Amino acid sequence: MKKILIIEDEKNLARFIELECKYEGYDVSVEYDGRTGVEVALNNEWDLILLDIMLPGLNGLEVCRRVRALKDTPIIMLTARDSVIDRVSGLDSGADDYLVKPFAIEELLARIRSLFRRLEHQDHGKSGHRYQYKDLVVEEDSRLVKRDGEIINVTKREYDLLVTFMENKNVVLTRDLLLERVWGYDTEVETNVVDVYVKYLRNKVDRKGEPSHIETVRGMGYVMRE
Repeated sequence: MKKILIIEDEKNLARFIELECKYEGYDVSVEYDGRTGVEVALNNEWDLILLDIMLPGLNGLEVCRRVRALKDTPIIMLTARDSVIDRVSGLDSGADDYLVKPFAIEELLARIRSLFRRLEHQDHGKSGHRYQYKDLVVEEDSRLVKRDGEIINVTKREYDLLVTFMENKNVVLTRDLLLERVWGYDTEVETNVVDVYVKYLRNKVDRKGEPSHIETVRGMGYVMRE
């Protein structure tokens, strides 16, 4: 049984989500403030965290950062904030998906199912795989990214984006396709978020004065060319 932690200070909403998730067969726990939420998140094993951004004690972005620093637990952020910068901030802090309030419970449940399917697909049959592009290496067993043997620290989203490029060398990937592969079919994230993450990734894997590992194809998307 999948275990879900809900961290949401709106008690009526939290109770509603809890009951619906339990009806779907999930084992659910609820916390109502950020400080208790992050402690429970870190001291127990969860298959998913549903995390509100506007929390008392410690906001959701900081909770997400603290969890992500120590664990890869999937996180879906729930928030009333709908601007691009808010979505980027949520995803950049380590969230796997982002749902804007008010939302239909059917959509949240579909996002949860989609996220679990995507994670199972990513885990299936990939153990031990090693990708290489020029002097850049990705080792899936250890989830390490290296350039000339030196470890490069990347976030989970940056890692998934890099692996997608390395799995599709010489194939031009559109922003919509990258959103589907890295963020999931049901995401509400806008395509310019892809540009932001490609920039983050370039800043980490490229060297100043040298051509980028990730080439921009104007009007289309991005590609790693051999």
